Amino acid sequence: MLIAGIVVVCIVLLVLAFVFPKLSRHPEKGVHKTLGSGGQAAGKLPGPLGRFARKPFSSGSKAAGKSAGAGRKGRGKMPG
Repeated sequence: MLIAGIVVVCIVLLVLAFVFPKLSRHPEKGVHKTLGSGGQAAGKLPGPLGRFARKPFSSGSKAAGKSAGAGRKGRGKMPG
């Protein structure tokens, strides 16, 4: 379920960053903040289990950042 949610968020950020590059920064920060707090909560588990539970949140945050960056980069390459 988390994976499907991350995919949907990445697609929304990609489209938003392509259409409104400057306005896409705030939703991107919100996604990073939400996934960061989820990762912090998961990281409180003891030992290697905490690192394992935190990984999907950090990977999702990284993917969301790349997706938004790709949308802004694509918009920058548009003619005119």
